[in-house]
Amino acid sequence: MHGVDVDAPRPAAARAGRTDGEIARMVLLAAGVSAERIDERADAVRERCAHAYARLCPADLSATVLPGIVECLDWAAGRPGVKLGLVTGNFEPVARLKLARAGIGHYFPAGLGAFGSDSEDRSALPRIARRRAGRRGIPHPRAETVVVGDTPRDIACARADELRCVAVATGPFAVEELADADAVAANAFALPDVLAGLGV
Repeated sequence: MHGVDVDAPRPAAARAGRTDGEIARMVLLAAGVSAERIDERADAVRERCAHAYARLCPADLSATVLPGIVECLDWAAGRPGVKLGLVTGNFEPVARLKLARAGIGHYFPAGLGAFGSDSEDRSALPRIARRRAGRRGIPHPRAETVVVGDTPRDIACARADELRCVAVATGPFAVEELADADAVAANAFALPDVLAGLGV
């Protein structure tokens, strides 16, 4: 889309917890593409990215599902009044395909959640997800919403919408690095107990 050398070195900034659009912007700015041109072609880049991912994504991603995740999702899906919505920096078609091929897409209904295709700003996503989970134009209540994530950026995006957050140390960050969350689970098996402790 931008004629950028795909083999050129990438910016060294950490990508964990960033949106796909933010990462693309970082790469393109570092390659000398203007912010105006990035904005003009953002929709086309999202579409091209989704097509490329569909072509490159392995047919079976089930081996990438961390131990305890399915059990946690089963537990949460069985709780009265709980709505599961994905809040991710991935563009929605990419996220949906990843989940489907990992065998866990059915836990996250269409029309719920928020994605990197909704906003390049990660901190805007919880508010969008709450609006979609609400009824009759009233967003889902903050007091009944908990963000679960594995990076400090997930915690920051929860705080931007004044939400509670449970961190889980299954990603690149240790328990100590996630201490700003309301609670931290050492692994996915521990998540149900931690969430139940917050009233979920």
